[in-house]
Amino acid sequence: MIRAASSDDHKKIVRILQALQEKGDSYFFENMSDSELLEYWIKPDFKAFVFEENGEILGSYILGPIAKGRFSHIANASYVVDEKARGKGIGKALGLHSIEIAKRSSFQAMQFMRVVATNEAAVNSWKNLGFEIIGIVPQAFRHKEFGLVDSYIFYKKL
Repeated sequence: MIRAASSDDHKKIVRILQALQEKGDSYFFENMSDSELLEYWIKPDFKAFVFEENGEILGSYILGPIAKGRFSHIANASYVVDEKARGKGIGKALGLHSIEIAKRSSFQAMQFMRVVATNEAAVNSWKNLGFEIIGIVPQAFRHKEFGLVDSYIFYKKL
């Protein structure tokens, strides 16, 4: 079930974010405290959602404008899936849900600014959901295992 996140979910979301920070292969998080991670995820102008199954939070996403003012018609989002729940379609479900919420919120497009090129699951998911790579930022991400790797900018008109 995908639903709006509540304050009761915050610790569970932070646990997923901590694991991603430690892994160092997909998010910019580095040496961030629990409160800093939560501040990044739960912020003004963004809506937070969770994927819950049997009372357990297995994933989350946030959705809001990519910027204020004249850019505010384009949505931006971030997604996380618990490591133990990967490969079960949760990322795809979150992606589809976010596209629908973005449309209902009157966004005209979605754009992701920093998708790490070596994150094949994310790259393939976004392509399969109709997003296209509109830019490559060379050596933009310090991957914990591979060193400097490219990141992609993805875009989808809604």
